[in-house]
Amino acid sequence: MAARRKKIWITRAQPSADVTAERVRALGHEAMVEPLLAVRHLPEVQIDLEGVAALAFTSANGVRAFAEVSGDRRLRVYAVGVATAQAARQAGFSSVLSTDGGVEALAMGVASRKAELMGVVLHPGATELAGDLVAELEKRGVAARGVALYETSAARPDEVRIRALLRADAVLLHSPKAARVLAQILRAQPAPHLRALGLSPEVLKPLARVKLAARSAPPYPLEAALLQLINR
Repeated sequence: MAARRKKIWITRAQPSADVTAERVRALGHEAMVEPLLAVRHLPEVQIDLEGVAALAFTSANGVRAFAEVSGDRRLRVYAVGVATAQAARQAGFSSVLSTDGGVEALAMGVASRKAELMGVVLHPGATELAGDLVAELEKRGVAARGVALYETSAARPDEVRIRALLRADAVLLHSPKAARVLAQILRAQPAPHLRALGLSPEVLKPLARVKLAARSAPPYPLEAALLQLINR
């Protein structure tokens, strides 16, 4: 028997939200795109690549922000996940290595190749990071530094739109920050029938005290694994 067509609320920031929506539709479900975060690139940022041997990206947003302010594509790139690696290749980087998992997995992957690094690993990212990649790299003997290129802020829908969204079967969450925004919404307008599907247990922590039908995270922080939870 075919799975029931479900309404899935996608909360991640654009343009990634549209990519996720296409994947949800390919699974036969209805995608309700309403980001709870907005991305803003920081103005007048200058990137110093002196002594930098490689770049490490933990999100496609970081790749896009870097590509906007720097035309250098010669450096090797280390990336978390397939989507971030794909964004790097689309931006013009030819040497891209990806690691499944989160910040710690990426740090381990970079550290396994530290003999090849003749300089510092630069981590272009957000002003507020979900994990400390620089600390994880330094803990493993890899010289690293970060540079903030963008910030994310809450993007709360209007009340009419919220009422429609809360009739969804499930909500997809890719970051703790989006989950915090959702928690604020649900405290004011409870939706006990709603399933919260998060990229990792860490992502779902802000919803710990909110009444929901279920909270689920995949065994690996990969979107493909997250989407598999929809039909469970």
